[in-house]
Amino acid sequence: MNLLFFVAFLLFSGLILRLGIVQIVNGEDARRNLERTEEVTVNKPVPRGKIYDNTGKTIVDNAPVDTITYTRQQNTKTSEMLEVAENLAKLIDKNDSKVTARDKKDFWMLINPEAAEKKITKEDKELFNEEKIDNKEVYKRQLDRITEKEYNSLTKEQLKVLAIYREMASAKALSPQIIKTKTVKSINGTPKVIEQVTESEVAIISEHLESLPGIDVTTDWNREYLFGDTLKSVMGKVSKEGLPLERIDYFLTRDYSRNDRVGESYIESAYEDVLHGQKEKIKNITDKAGNVIESLPISEGQRGKDLRLTINMDLQRAVENIIESELRAKRGRGDTYFLDRAFVVLMDPNTGAILTMAGKKFEDGELQDYALGTFTSSYTMGSVVKGATVLTGYQTGAIHPGKHWEDTPVKIAQTIKKSWTTMGWIDDLTALKRSSNVYMFRTAMEIGAPGRYSYGNSLRIDEEAFETMRYYYNQFGLGTRTGIDLPNEAVGFKGTDKRPGFLLDLSIGQYDMYTPMQLAQYVSTIANGGKRLKPHIVQEIREPSKDPTVLGPVIKDISPVVLNTLDMKSSWIDRVQTGFRQVMQESGGTAVGYFGPAKGVTYNPAGKTGTAEAFYDGPRRKEYEGEPPATMNLSLVAYAPANNPEVAMAVVVPWAYQGKTGHNMNLDIGKKVMDTYFSMKK
Repeated sequence: MNLLFFVAFLLFSGLILRLGIVQIVNGEDARRNLERTEEVTVNKPVPRGKIYDNTGKTIVDNAPVDTITYTRQQNTKTSEMLEVAENLAKLIDKNDSKVTARDKKDFWMLINPEAAEKKITKEDKELFNEEKIDNKEVYKRQLDRITEKEYNSLTKEQLKVLAIYREMASAKALSPQIIKTKTVKSINGTPKVIEQVTESEVAIISEHLESLPGIDVTTDWNREYLFGDTLKSVMGKVSKEGLPLERIDYFLTRDYSRNDRVGESYIESAYEDVLHGQKEKIKNITDKAGNVIESLPISEGQRGKDLRLTINMDLQRAVENIIESELRAKRGRGDTYFLDRAFVVLMDPNTGAILTMAGKKFEDGELQDYALGTFTSSYTMGSVVKGATVLTGYQTGAIHPGKHWEDTPVKIAQTIKKSWTTMGWIDDLTALKRSSNVYMFRTAMEIGAPGRYSYGNSLRIDEEAFETMRYYYNQFGLGTRTGIDLPNEAVGFKGTDKRPGFLLDLSIGQYDMYTPMQLAQYVSTIANGGKRLKPHIVQEIREPSKDPTVLGPVIKDISPVVLNTLDMKSSWIDRVQTGFRQVMQESGGTAVGYFGPAKGVTYNPAGKTGTAEAFYDGPRRKEYEGEPPATMNLSLVAYAPANNPEVAMAVVVPWAYQGKTGHNMNLDIGKKVMDTYFSMKK
């Protein structure tokens, strides 16, 4: 008994000692833990930066819109969110078009818990108890067993509650989640408002905020395009419902929130880091129960930085009107049943600044903006590439300036004649001026099979000639990416068959395919004396200005970037420039009938025309079986003034007409565009 009493005494002594340590030594720490708080930092989005043209006109702005948001507390229960959704559904309308079958199943289980419980079998419970399946698998089996009749039994009012609840359920704790705002959708090219917050909804919610915990009425913004559809496709899109799923991890690692809207395409995407802005940061201090007891601002938000483009919107609209007018006029002819699009690119050949990138195409019977096609679609361009062919001939030693060849039909054994014209003995300048195919054929043959050609006999070429010619073409921007500051640029199409006849086709632009932007870069390289400049559409990045009538200070000025300089004698480039001037200004030139009057009077033009026999591969291709129908592509490259170029131009009219003869829409457009440019400049 004494031993037991002694042990009991020791145990009680230990307990008293431990209580003393807890209360006296560690008491203050325990008290602090009991009263501890948690700091949660929340980022609030800010409006995106504006986009201006090169004269300072606003192209893209932010339009304020009333918005209903929900902010979930850390300790908010599902039942509490559901109650708020039910109360809110009584006060507002909510479009339920985004509700999916999976959403309906989840909601059906939420409002029918007993029926949902019956979806779990005894076997499921046994497997769960034996830890052979987990909660996720049990829930999945419940979902799979909900019938279409059951989840489609939701009433119209329940669907409205669901539409609200699904937005609330995706809210991150303490971060506002948009429940309803102005939503616009393009239907057949026409913007249509799907839903928006009405004035009466703002008023009634403001009156009932006490019974709607977490709900607030605030101001959000939507992108506003002040020039309508003009260049809208190049401006790009901004996501409407938070981060795009395919890039969500990318943005989350860069401190974006799930409900942030970001640029999804083209300028909005390419300059997302600039346009997005600096979000306002707020520190929420919560108690151990998750209730916010204090909110402290950490940093003030700032609207995204602004972009000033190289584009002149007045010139852009004028060029688009010219394209539209010509498309409507030429489609009235009987031989133009494939004609549905045309493109114009104007570029400063000294800086690479894009002054205009215009494209139009018919879709569902209506003309739509297709400026994207200037750098995302490629076509067989024809004789406009002959300047590159002649310079390649000089560089490889196949020809020399002043070299004469007889323009007479070319024929390789077991093939049809490659030309039917007879111009007699001509030199390189006349070949450019009158657009001789034969001269280019003979140049290509000298590159691939020096001295081996004779009429009607077989011809074996060195297949490396294809790569040789393409290498030099690339130096001008043909068949390679131009480097434009926009995503998704096409590189064009390169033919794979290396039989001799295709080398000849390559030399006259009837084999490989190029984009209109590549043509603009190509002619700019010739115009400026041999520097291939990177085309760019953004001229400056500026700080946002509080005064809407004044642009903010410049942060970054986009300087010209020379991608490469032609490794060719300047005298060779001068000679091709002379040939291009003769095309438009001398008798016999293929464009003199259109541009001759401008010689030395207005803008002194130079350039090269192009016509290509091609195969139709447009949207109506599926209507034809077997080999695609033959068609003619038209093109034009030009610059002016010839002695001191300030503007370079590329015009492309794919599938212009069917048959051997037709219209000159490339020249009609090109002349009107050049006239318009210099008239507006004056």
